[in-house]
Amino acid sequence: MHPATRVSLGYAELRRAVEGVRLPAAIVDLDAFDENLEAHLAITRRAGLLLRLATKSIRVVSLLRRALGRPGTRGLMCYSPHEAERLHALGFDDLFIAYPVFRPDDVRALARLTREGAVVSVAVDSEEAALVYSEIAERQGARLRVVLCVDMSLRLGGGRLHIGVRRSPVHDEHDVVALAEKIRARPALVLHGLMGYEAQVAGLPDKSPFDSQLVRFGKRTLRAASMRELGERRARMAVALRERGHDLAFVNGGGTGSLDLTVGETGVTEVTAGSGLFKPLLFDGYESPFVSSLRPACFFALEVTRRPGPGMVTCFGGGYVASGSAGPEKLPRPVFPQGLDLSSTEGAGEVQTPVFGAAADALRLGDPVFFRHAKAGELMERFDEVVLVRGGRAVERVETYRGDGWCFG
Repeated sequence: MHPATRVSLGYAELRRAVEGVRLPAAIVDLDAFDENLEAHLAITRRAGLLLRLATKSIRVVSLLRRALGRPGTRGLMCYSPHEAERLHALGFDDLFIAYPVFRPDDVRALARLTREGAVVSVAVDSEEAALVYSEIAERQGARLRVVLCVDMSLRLGGGRLHIGVRRSPVHDEHDVVALAEKIRARPALVLHGLMGYEAQVAGLPDKSPFDSQLVRFGKRTLRAASMRELGERRARMAVALRERGHDLAFVNGGGTGSLDLTVGETGVTEVTAGSGLFKPLLFDGYESPFVSSLRPACFFALEVTRRPGPGMVTCFGGGYVASGSAGPEKLPRPVFPQGLDLSSTEGAGEVQTPVFGAAADALRLGDPVFFRHAKAGELMERFDEVVLVRGGRAVERVETYRGDGWCFG
């Protein structure tokens, strides 16, 4: 844990919260969760924007409902049509599936929701995808809402250098207008919005303890340059679409890692976030005062089951490695009791995780060790339930997506 990271719970409170709970277990500190949500909303309200919640970063229905109960939030960014279907059955609406889908049953699910009156939309980034959506929606008797998904990556040297994720082929206002006109020509589709996620800013820690000072400086320079370029480009896209008569329900961008930079002047009407409500480990590596102000709200507990030698214990479970390019920053880390670290030769194991440090000798077999995950919602795929803590005490146990029997890929 970064020395500047603020936490509201210590070992004693976390240990009390999992008394009688079978380990491994996931814990969410509601006080920190609520405070983090308010920190997000303080920024979006000042900018006159709305906050959309990313379901993949939370994956706990009760926490999604809790967050959407606050003024200034709107709808959900989902990652699966059948997830959207389940959520709508529970009363959620304004559901945006931010990833193109091609399985006929997925598109039929979206058409079915649309016919039932749900406000549901899906990403599109090619004429090929638009054709699939159009043909299925027409057969289903629905007019499907689609959202143009555009590439916000930074391209330098005439496009020879691509800095960012590899997603959409739609990059500038000319690409956007061309695809929008093809969508307009299809009666079974209606253009609903525009989305551009600046992954090379939102997902780029610029104060990582694993980077040199030179690399950190380079990342900060890149973030600043990218925001200037994409902000102007995204604004031009939105203007170009509206000038051609496209009525956009929203222009979406951002993420927790760029929330304080993705303001209205960059062309958006709303921003999406979710990870920052948990503040996983990766966010300890951001220079941003906003990100630094967030508090860790999500932990997991492993049980000590072995004592291999002095200054070390082995825990059951723990191999919850984050997605993305492999590296030490994707590993979970022990945080309580303080003074423990992973083994450089074993890391976090599928069934066993050894930890080392002065605090190990005070632990007994059966004691819990508390970790933070590198990312956010991925952790919930490992647990059926989450222990909710308020005021340092467990107040409720609620199901995750997995506990609800949901698995969407």
